[in-house]
Amino acid sequence: MAHPFLRALAGVGLLLPACAAAPAERSQPIASGKEAFGEYCASCHGETGEGDGPAAGALSKPPADLRRIAARRGGVFPKFEVQRIIDGRDPIVAHGPRDMPIWGHDFSLTEAPGLAHEGEARGQIQLIVEYLESIQITE
Repeated sequence: MAHPFLRALAGVGLLLPACAAAPAERSQPIASGKEAFGEYCASCHGETGEGDGPAAGALSKPPADLRRIAARRGGVFPKFEVQRIIDGRDPIVAHGPRDMPIWGHDFSLTEAPGLAHEGEARGQIQLIVEYLESIQITE
């Protein structure tokens, strides 16, 4: 079952077809952060991470330009903070309301949850974090 946020966007025709399926419904594992980003993040954040995805206009708060995370933090890419934000199960209260899906929950959905599935969820998030770090611009 897709995340409620994704189902709502799909219902108004704003999602890319590949993003309508929940992570647990994929038949092939995702091997790269770029592929995972395209599958789960690009509908809002855009293919390049600029914040210009097809669903961006339907959101109450514009998606962040993910290429400038390090630039907004003095040139340092905060891996742990980015992991927490993507995971979403341990909210960062100071950031205010969360418009993003709680990917840590969605990535760990299986018929038999357990430590192995938690590891898979964390691995998926790590791939995305590594990809985001690789697309940082310094301008």
